[in-house]
Amino acid sequence: MAGIGFEIRKILKKNTLLSVFEAYGYAGLIGSGPWLLSIIALMLIGILSLGVVLPKVLIVQFLTLITYMMAASLILTGGLQLLLTRFVADLFFEKKDEQVLPNLLGAQLVTTIAALLIGLAVWPILPLPVVTKIIILGAFISLCNQWLGAIFLSGMKEYRLILVTMLSGYSFMVLLAFLLRDWQIDGLFFAFFAGEALLFFSFLFMIIRRYPGGRLISFDFLNNKKVYYSLFFCGLFYNIGVWADKIIFWYSPATSIQIIGTLRASPIYDLPIFLAYLTIIPGMAVFLVRMETDFVEQYDRFYSAIRGGSSLEEIFYLKDKMVQTAQGGLYDIFKIQGITVACLLLWGEQILTFIGIDPNYKTLLFIDVVGVGVQVIFLSILNILFYLDKRATVLFLSGLFLFINIVFTIASIALGPQFYGYGFALSTIITSVIGLYWLSKQFEELEYETFMLQ
Repeated sequence: MAGIGFEIRKILKKNTLLSVFEAYGYAGLIGSGPWLLSIIALMLIGILSLGVVLPKVLIVQFLTLITYMMAASLILTGGLQLLLTRFVADLFFEKKDEQVLPNLLGAQLVTTIAALLIGLAVWPILPLPVVTKIIILGAFISLCNQWLGAIFLSGMKEYRLILVTMLSGYSFMVLLAFLLRDWQIDGLFFAFFAGEALLFFSFLFMIIRRYPGGRLISFDFLNNKKVYYSLFFCGLFYNIGVWADKIIFWYSPATSIQIIGTLRASPIYDLPIFLAYLTIIPGMAVFLVRMETDFVEQYDRFYSAIRGGSSLEEIFYLKDKMVQTAQGGLYDIFKIQGITVACLLLWGEQILTFIGIDPNYKTLLFIDVVGVGVQVIFLSILNILFYLDKRATVLFLSGLFLFINIVFTIASIALGPQFYGYGFALSTIITSVIGLYWLSKQFEELEYETFMLQ
């Protein structure tokens, strides 16, 4: 995201209060990306459908199926996203921009086939008409490909165009859902499919315009001599870890209800955790401006000095600057998410009452907000480790996050409702603390490893 971050930082040079709000506003929305906007769009679709899409259970079935598609698409593409990101970053470094588009199309072809096979595998368990299943399958394929397209946008500098495209796509989805409400659940699914397809093709058009390729398709991103397959498992473990607590709550008899076919949901857990994810906007804004911009700038200066044969004294100085920037960025994220948690502790009950949600959800919401806030810090730690090329460390932390979240979530359900949410929160806290310790160790030995491993 550094390409966008450097452009957004230019807004801050105006040195006005309005420019600060403008810069961090863009950063928050773009950093949160389709994940945040899709949550808001689905909430609006659910609200607009009340009283028209009948019975009401159809709306619940729609939102549940979309949530399952979100989870499955992120888990399916999470590993490939990291694998492809590093591969494309190497292409940029080697000035081989013409190979970007063919490999993207190759990755999307592989993703389309995988998504199609998964969709056909779950086809028999959905008690829905064939037409509805076809629409759902198309939406799932579009959603998976959209995640891949979104990572390529991060290298572009047209942040206003990217934001307008995302807002337009989800606004179109909400508007179409409103217009097709009389089609009942088919209308809602078609609106979701059309919105995701519009975003997918819009992203693809922007990428084709920016990175015209020399050939149609390429599978170099699968060549084990050119890629790091450990990155695939980093992304896979991290994304399963993010969804592990939700899936366990969905399929625990004490915390879930049957929605459609074998698909279940957990009303007591789903609403607080998804509301909590709306609070990541401030943290993601700081992440984009501080970690993906300021840190990257110092990181580039440090390694440019090494490649350029600078003196050891200058290299030590630039390393210290890079470490200070990383520390400052993590501290700023901690502060902004801490302020968010404090605000919710003060006014959480009033906010829930205002939007018509049972205030009894407030305790679980507070716990989830803490977990989500620490998750942004954990993401920042992983981001720095990726820049330092510590793939084994990231793989261990991602696997540990997955393991702790599963074990602690199962334990929290066994202990009772007063412990719900602690599994997710503790998993992010423990892995973040361990990650900070290892990050400190990596910085201490950085110049030694940089020279001795060549």
